[in-house]
Amino acid sequence: MMKNIDKDGLLLCELQARTFELSIEKTDSSSEIFIRRFINSEIVKEMDNMAILDWNLQPMDILERIEEEYGVSTYGSTKYSKNEMYWIGYVYRYYAYTYEISSIQAYKIIKPKELRSLYLPYHTLDVSQAIERILESKGMLLNEEERLQKQYEIYRAIRMENKN
Repeated sequence: MMKNIDKDGLLLCELQARTFELSIEKTDSSSEIFIRRFINSEIVKEMDNMAILDWNLQPMDILERIEEEYGVSTYGSTKYSKNEMYWIGYVYRYYAYTYEISSIQAYKIIKPKELRSLYLPYHTLDVSQAIERILESKGMLLNEEERLQKQYEIYRAIRMENKN
């Protein structure tokens, strides 16, 4: 079941999006390395459980926390555009927040390269629609009704097979 986005969720989306965007200027690693480090960081756990809303952290503070945790990296050279990074950061947080999954789960389902490839066709869509289309293309069921329908079809197929 998907939860609706609310004020807190939008604040988190914006904070993460601006952090991803700022990483282009302020970090020396590739965009994919930055995203992987961010997703696996301690600070992202604070975003996942919303504790970060109790602090007054800005995107630069988050970048500093990640560098404190992992050290400075110059690994990789491919930098995404600021717009791509903003959108990717926003999508990851929106997805984790509304589907109530961890950032790591969202990252495992949708990799940064895939999101980057979908930026041009999907960035003008509502974020929830973009996420639905991505999940649909992966064959992931979106709602309870579809899940029940699929279970019923499997049940019917088994019954028909047992009759033969």
